[in-house]
Amino acid sequence: MNVDDVIAERIAAARARAELAKKQRAARAAARKRGVAIRNAAKLRNRNYRPKETL
Repeated sequence: MNVDDVIAERIAAARARAELAKKQRAARAAARKRGVAIRNAAKLRNRNYRPKETL
């Protein structure tokens, strides 16, 4: 095993870490987007809510 092999392994490992981080960021962004949509829908539902009149 020479220096070029060691460097190639390190580069491959760094690329794998970067790809994993990219996938994690995308997953978190998608979850955040879904959460915002759910909160917005709840806000709109609650905004139009009128309690029943008591008799």
